[in-house]
Amino acid sequence: MKAYALKAHIREQGCELKRIGRSRHWLLTANFEQLQAIITFIEASNEPSWSWLTKLLKSEYQHLSHDELLRIASTIDNVTISALIARTDCTIAQARKIIDELEGFD
Repeated sequence: MKAYALKAHIREQGCELKRIGRSRHWLLTANFEQLQAIITFIEASNEPSWSWLTKLLKSEYQHLSHDELLRIASTIDNVTISALIARTDCTIAQARKIIDELEGFD
């Protein structure tokens, strides 16, 4: 029953969750904000059987494109390198490049 609750919450976020063929594997299609909402929900629920999903979704932050990082940074008021790294888990070099681009130095 816990899995049904998690799947329902994921779908409530507007994400697409579907099974890959007839396997046990699933495909989640979500944007950054939806991933954050799912992670927040899982962490707030304190359900230990869902912690693996939190780790997996957080690892997806490392695969954010330059354009996605730029879009996220533009939504943060008074963006700093540390704020961008904390929000997206990007590298220092990526954060510096994004902020320079936002400030018109690139």
